[in-house]
Amino acid sequence: MKRLMMIGFGAMAEEVLKLLPEGMVLGWVVATERSRDRIARQVGNQVQVITAVAACDGRPDLVLECAGQAGVRAHGAAVLQRGWDLMMISIGALADRQLADQLYAAAAIGKARLHALPGAIAGIDGLAAAREGGLHQVTYTCRKNPQSWRGSPAESMIDLATIKQPQVFFEGTARQAALTFPANANVAATIALASLGLDGIRVQLVVDPFTTTNQHQIEAYGRFGEMSIQLCGKPLDNNPKTSTLAALSVVRACRQSVSTLVI
Repeated sequence: MKRLMMIGFGAMAEEVLKLLPEGMVLGWVVATERSRDRIARQVGNQVQVITAVAACDGRPDLVLECAGQAGVRAHGAAVLQRGWDLMMISIGALADRQLADQLYAAAAIGKARLHALPGAIAGIDGLAAAREGGLHQVTYTCRKNPQSWRGSPAESMIDLATIKQPQVFFEGTARQAALTFPANANVAATIALASLGLDGIRVQLVVDPFTTTNQHQIEAYGRFGEMSIQLCGKPLDNNPKTSTLAALSVVRACRQSVSTLVI
C-alpha cells in the first residue's frame, strides 16, 4: 500500500481523496495552523496533520501539492531536499524566478524530481512532443464568466458587474499572467513550460458574460504542423474557482503511481 502526502486540503484535495485509486492511502496532510483542526476532523485519526514537512513521521511514496502558490513557496523546497518527488499543480509558482531557482536547487540536493501536472488543460503531451522538433508560435486564450474572475486582479482592470459583451482585459506573456493572476493562470504557465517557455508564448485573458464554463484555447504552429485545442471545463461543485479536470489530473497522477501500465 502506497502512502500519500498532500500539501493543502481544500476543495481540490477533498475531490482527490474521494477518488483515490486502490493501492493508495492518505498518510499526511501539510496544512496551515489555522486549518489544522478542521482538516484533522475531516481526515480522521489515521492521517497525520502537520504544519511543516519536517514533522512527518515517515516517508511518503508520493507528495502532491494542492495548496496554491503559497503552499509551493512554504513547503516545496523542504519536500525536494528530502529526496521526495513533488507532484505540483500550482505551476504558476515557477514564474517567480527566485522561487523556481530555490526549488531546482533543493531538487538537486535531494536528487528529487519536480513533476508539473497538466491540471485544467489537455494536450500538454502533444505540445511537449512538438517542442522536440521545433515550435514556432504558441498562443493561449482563457475565457471565463465574470463570477470566475471575482477576487482576482481582474476586478481592478475591468468592471465585472457591467460587462455585456466578451472583452479581453489582459494580454502578455505566461510569466506576466502567472505573476499577476496567481490563482487563475496555472494553465498558462503549464502550457508555456511544455512549449516555448514562460516568456515565449502569448496569453489573452477574457471575461465573457455568456459562458458558463472555463474555456481554454491553445493554438500552436511548428515543424510538426498545426495544433488547435479547445477545452470547456466545468468547475468543482463546491468551489467555482477550481477546475474539475485539474482535480482529476491529480487523481491520474495517483493512479499512475500504482499502475503497471502508465499512459
